[in-house]
Amino acid sequence: MSSTTELHNLSIAEAARQLASRDLSPVELTQACLARIDAVEPRVKAFVTVVAEQALAAARQAETEIQQGTYRGPLHGIPIALKDLYDTQGIATTSSSRQREHHVPTSDSTVTTRLAEAGTILLGKVTTHEFAYGVVTPPTSNPWNLDCIPGGS
Repeated sequence: MSSTTELHNLSIAEAARQLASRDLSPVELTQACLARIDAVEPRVKAFVTVVAEQALAAARQAETEIQQGTYRGPLHGIPIALKDLYDTQGIATTSSSRQREHHVPTSDSTVTTRLAEAGTILLGKVTTHEFAYGVVTPPTSNPWNLDCIPGGS
């Protein structure tokens, strides 16, 4: 198996190849991504919500499916984050707006549903401009230079 200190640097294509060949576990990859979030999030401030327990449960399910030969395709077992614009059932979707700070959708958006059907593992929701209009910018830092902002998407 791969070193967990390097897993967050894998491209999606390389992670997918390792997951499909069972050289990498979805649980191991998800744990590495969650550890990376824990390590850098206090400085980067990219996440609105992290759903670690849900992510680990989805990773265990993906691992079981892959081990049983039910491989859904190249996104199966890949951890992802969604912008806080996409509805996620039971998880707040604020669109980085005070007007929606308590909005918890009762269903998933089409994008959320299709990514889940492909086997992705939701780590959480990341900030965006308010309603994606590009006017109000959340206090997210550029991960490559913390003195800069990421400039939107």
